[in-house]
Amino acid sequence: MDTAKRTFLCRCTSSAPIVADTVSIEFSWPGPAPRGGQFFLIRPKRTGVFLGRPISAAGWEQRAGGEGVLSFLVARRGRGSAELADLRPGEEAELTGPLGNCWADAVNQIDDAGKNPAALVAGGVGIASLVLFARELGTRPFDLYAGFRSGSYGLEGLTPRSLIIATEDGSQGVKGRIPDFFKPAGYSAVFACGPEPMLKALSAACAAAAVPCFVSMEKHMACGVGACLGCTVKTINGNRRCCADGPIFNAGELCFDE
Repeated sequence: MDTAKRTFLCRCTSSAPIVADTVSIEFSWPGPAPRGGQFFLIRPKRTGVFLGRPISAAGWEQRAGGEGVLSFLVARRGRGSAELADLRPGEEAELTGPLGNCWADAVNQIDDAGKNPAALVAGGVGIASLVLFARELGTRPFDLYAGFRSGSYGLEGLTPRSLIIATEDGSQGVKGRIPDFFKPAGYSAVFACGPEPMLKALSAACAAAAVPCFVSMEKHMACGVGACLGCTVKTINGNRRCCADGPIFNAGELCFDE
């Protein structure tokens, strides 16, 4: 995959809160379209941090006039993400991407030929990584499991065979967390993005059911192309770089306990 950096100073075209501490934000983007699972390093022009924050692309649209628009879901977790969440339309940010591998690379590793549906499992803003992928699946059937602390978001325009929502506070769907009830048997593969404890639990369940599982990992990043080795992921085959070798990995190769 081409890892050449593409960096542009981009204008924020929209920013809107969707749930507590999470916003949906859009930027103009003159570069190439991302694939589902890829991410961008985003650094506001008005910033107090040195490094951009890695954020998965949640949407891409080529609008009238040729201008591309990227959308992201940003959760306030620290100073850098708070700056992104506070951006207003008209402000600018430096975007670098699209970076990393994509879910389509994982699909190519499955010896199933579309006979069984896939399961897409998201936790919180992890839904962003799976939105573009869901649209890329075309007519291939999939079930979508989406877990949130309270309420739900990011599900508009998706057409899963079945949508299962879980919330920790019971405000919507099933009360609890997806790993508490998810059964991987019968799926061609499981594709998941969310908090690492969720990914670890899903990986164990899939291993027990002999179902392939692929997960998108989240690590602190600096360069975004594997040069600095600052986002190491431990695997049974040695250390890998989350930004350049991932962020999507075969869960069976990850060492979650280390």
